[in-house]
Amino acid sequence: MWRSPGTGRDYPCVVAHLLGAEALHLDFGTGPVLGSISIGLDDGDRIGMVGTNGAGKSTLLKVLAGRIEPDNGRVTVARGTRIGVLDQSDHVDEALTVAQAIVGDRDEHEWAADPRVRDIMSGLVPDIPAEAIVGDLSGGQQRRVALAHVLVEDHDVVFLDEPTNHLDVEGVTWLADHLKRRWPANRGALLVVTHDRWFLDEISTKTWEVHDGEVDMYEGGYAAYVLQRVERDRIAAVTEQRRQNLMRKELAWLRRGAPARTSKPKFRIDAANALIADVPPIRDNVKLHRMAAARLGKDVVELVNVGVSYGDKQVIRGLDWNIGPGDRIGLLGENGAGKSTLLRLITGEQEPTSGRVKTGMTVRVEQLSQQLAELDDIADERVSAVVKRYSSIQLSDGQEMTPSQLLERMGFTSIQLKTPVGRLSGGQRRRLQLLVVLLSEPNVLVLDEPTNDLDTDMLAALEDLLDSWPGTLIVVSHDRYLMERITDQQYAVVDGGLRHLPGGVDEYVALSRERRTGGSSGIGTFGASQGDDAAATVRAAFPDAVESPAAAASSASSAAPALSGAERRAVEKELKAVERRMAKIQELTEGRHLEMSMHDQSDFGGLAKHMKELQALEEENAELEERWLELGEQLG
Repeated sequence: MWRSPGTGRDYPCVVAHLLGAEALHLDFGTGPVLGSISIGLDDGDRIGMVGTNGAGKSTLLKVLAGRIEPDNGRVTVARGTRIGVLDQSDHVDEALTVAQAIVGDRDEHEWAADPRVRDIMSGLVPDIPAEAIVGDLSGGQQRRVALAHVLVEDHDVVFLDEPTNHLDVEGVTWLADHLKRRWPANRGALLVVTHDRWFLDEISTKTWEVHDGEVDMYEGGYAAYVLQRVERDRIAAVTEQRRQNLMRKELAWLRRGAPARTSKPKFRIDAANALIADVPPIRDNVKLHRMAAARLGKDVVELVNVGVSYGDKQVIRGLDWNIGPGDRIGLLGENGAGKSTLLRLITGEQEPTSGRVKTGMTVRVEQLSQQLAELDDIADERVSAVVKRYSSIQLSDGQEMTPSQLLERMGFTSIQLKTPVGRLSGGQRRRLQLLVVLLSEPNVLVLDEPTNDLDTDMLAALEDLLDSWPGTLIVVSHDRYLMERITDQQYAVVDGGLRHLPGGVDEYVALSRERRTGGSSGIGTFGASQGDDAAATVRAAFPDAVESPAAAASSASSAAPALSGAERRAVEKELKAVERRMAKIQELTEGRHLEMSMHDQSDFGGLAKHMKELQALEEENAELEERWLELGEQLG
């Protein structure tokens, strides 16, 4: 309904139909890619499209955009509808300047005075001069220029294929904010193909899943899609049990980890609680740390007053950092901030200019790099022959997994086992690269942008595997969903040092915004040496972390306008207090479980006391979750 501000009367909303597809069928000779699909886009739609690699997502986007003709069926577009497209094959004329590629022949004074153009250029190409020649840019920079060109135009319908590729965390956050402002309810339509699950959940009002030549439609973003997919699979009982368990575990993380991951509920709470009632915690951190300490000892990697310079440029300076057994660390930072240098120090590939790096005697470091060059030497070998060189690995739950079991877990079919490595797709090579790294049995694992070429199902499988991998994990990724999902603490590499981020990726984005706008971020170098148990100290300190001014500013800027400034600050303050208490309850609950496991099982009175304490903690946590959801709704 729409209420007229003049009469105060309610009228039904008329939603314009912008684009429709009827009975689309397309076959490239290897079986139907699209089989009799009928779908449409209306005013106000923001649709995220998901599916496995090769399912036909990009093909469907191109058919809807008019770039590929279907074998049968038709696409109809409402009269006057303007369509903008960015697919993965789009390239920018390399002879143009950046300004010409984005705004065309418009005079500089004209586009420079346009707020939308200024916002897009500052959000996507802040590091590229307007007069730079496109041909001199890197591939990632050219991709950002192409995206800026599409967004600058005044389109009614926009199709974007993997728009977050080559964007850092700040760029992805800016793009999500821009798209939500640009396509509010009942104004234009947006269709996005992406594997970035945080981005999907942030922008989508609907989700389309492409599989087996069909399209299943879901209301809401990624979290709502996960819930509905679990319900569908459970009721129909047509999906194999392993895949169901993966998605239920994903849902459990989305539900239980809500305060640290999202600002408001995206799916029905009662239904979600019922589905995850018997799902164990995502990770048993006590067992992981215990097994990691047994494999590593207490000394892993320690950086003592470390500095690194390249000529006159100092990238790392005076850094103290103690990485402990079982730590799961996420590293964030701008391009060129020193993340790669820090990884090379940890892996031993680089010596510091000053200070020293101490590595434990039992440490075995392996790195999953962004490149796939390490597979080039085995390009002619079959997948099965490669993995036969390795023996089983043991996970933290005591389970042993053979190479063949790992291959199945990461989605390799029997046919693909006979395929030469060089003929695998990018996503398959990426999965094989990860398996080879894990089968080499490292106890310190460094992942540098591990999400490249992986679809959402494979990302869930990867995360599930890493949940039970017993060792120290260090992750660099622009995928904030994966970062928060598999790491327990995050750090920012800034100004040659490290800053711990109790508020996670949100805090990092807020601090980065302040730095760009000249605000006082309070970021400085700090030593992260926390003694023999670095992770325990950080976890103990986390519940009492004080909200940073930057995080408060970020929260305030995104709050609903219905709240006054004082009311907003009060709600934010209470929300932070609730989150701190929930984090403390989680820590206490883990401690009670550990005490129960070590308690004399014949002492029924003592066990009953522990159970009563656990029940009280669970009841308090349930009340806090409900209050947290209410506060999140107030903030919008």
